Amino acid sequence: MSVQHVSLAWNGRPVEIEIAWIHPERATAPVMVFLHEGLGSVAMWKDFPQRLCQALGWRGLVYSRPGYGRSTPRPTAETWSPDFMHRQAHELLPALLQALGLSGPEAPPLWLFGHSDGGSITLLHAASACASLSGAIVLAPHILVEDLSVRSIEVARQAYESGPLRAGLARYHDDPDSAFWGWNRIWLDPAFRDWNITAELAHIRCPVLAVQGLDDEYGTLEQIRGIARQAPHTQLLELPGCGHSPHRDQPEALIAAVQAFVAQQPLRPA
Repeated sequence: MSVQHVSLAWNGRPVEIEIAWIHPERATAPVMVFLHEGLGSVAMWKDFPQRLCQALGWRGLVYSRPGYGRSTPRPTAETWSPDFMHRQAHELLPALLQALGLSGPEAPPLWLFGHSDGGSITLLHAASACASLSGAIVLAPHILVEDLSVRSIEVARQAYESGPLRAGLARYHDDPDSAFWGWNRIWLDPAFRDWNITAELAHIRCPVLAVQGLDDEYGTLEQIRGIARQAPHTQLLELPGCGHSPHRDQPEALIAAVQAFVAQQPLRPA
């Protein structure tokens, strides 16, 4: 992937967004936009986006949200509010898509592929953009805060403060403290315990493939089963021998499932 930057005005200041195109020469092909996890970035996807786009014959776009990867870091004093994923879904993502020519009547068919927090952002965007989105794939998304999630995030804090996690993240983020503490502090904030997007899922009209590993340490199967109860065009994939990252733990099974799922859908939303 060839990394570039896009300049946007967001959150009251200019930000540089790290992006990478996959098969940009496929000018008329559908586009899959990849939204990373709570500690992710462009580079942390490794080669999975290329493998999936190659299997589909599509273009791909991978980007790092502000505060992550090689995008503009989070200011040291800035703390995230409980609506931080809503703001990514309703403000930052639409601005990025518009800047890249991926929105509007002349845009190619658009799909979103989100992991963890990126999956939640995907669902929120789908709920607000049902007329323009062709479909969505979400891996280990969060639709509510569970005790299991909070316990695992507390363990991650310990690993960051006294273990190898900070050094590992420093390979993928210009400012690992920006990425880690922005995510960790809001998830462990008591004000975030009531965060719940279940009701908003009823507004999703595009097809959704919701995927979760049976050994996910950050969420139970209620996270994806709750989507299916609310959104009418949802298919579920529950993977054995798989933790919080199906694209790392079961990439072949996931690619095959996505291929089969998108083959069932119309090229553009009805």
